[in-house]
Amino acid sequence: MEIVTDGPTLVLSGDFDARSTWEVRNALRERLHGTELDVVVDLTAVTSMDVTATRVLAYASREASLSGNHVTLRGCGPAVRRMLHLSRLMRFVDVERAAASA
Repeated sequence: MEIVTDGPTLVLSGDFDARSTWEVRNALRERLHGTELDVVVDLTAVTSMDVTATRVLAYASREASLSGNHVTLRGCGPAVRRMLHLSRLMRFVDVERAAASA
């Protein structure tokens, strides 16, 4: 998992699974408790995601909402969307609806 910070956006690439959740959680926590009010998590280059990753996103979304902020997911491909639906997280997180340009 590679994490690149671009202002309020965290750009993730690679496999978002149990091996990378600690690193992603720390990056999200740092953004949420830093100067950024809202955080965008760009998942365009995420190749796979598991249930532990959905828990990290749920935690970040809840943590942000408790302080009046938002976490928005961007670039959710088919594998990511499938996991968000299976975990029922799709109902509770903000997902950008804009289609990625090809």
